[in-house]
Amino acid sequence: MDSNMVISFAKEGIYTVLLISGPLLILALAIGLIVSIFQATTQIQEQTLAFIPKIVAVMIGLIVFGPWMLTNMVEFTANIFNNLNVLVG
Repeated sequence: MDSNMVISFAKEGIYTVLLISGPLLILALAIGLIVSIFQATTQIQEQTLAFIPKIVAVMIGLIVFGPWMLTNMVEFTANIFNNLNVLVG
């Protein structure tokens, strides 16, 4: 096992994490921006107002993107386990 292989697996792991978490983070960011614009236009200065819509949006996002996220995680894990003999020995 050489350093290029370790870097390749680390790069693939980081890419997988970003790919899986990206849709939910973008969804939470968009909902936060919409709530912030709503707060600015109505002059409501409640700090906790943005949490409930974000939580609901992320839960809906998990329902929508969940199977795709699980498939990507299982493929990455299967790839690691298939190459375990190369990594260890």
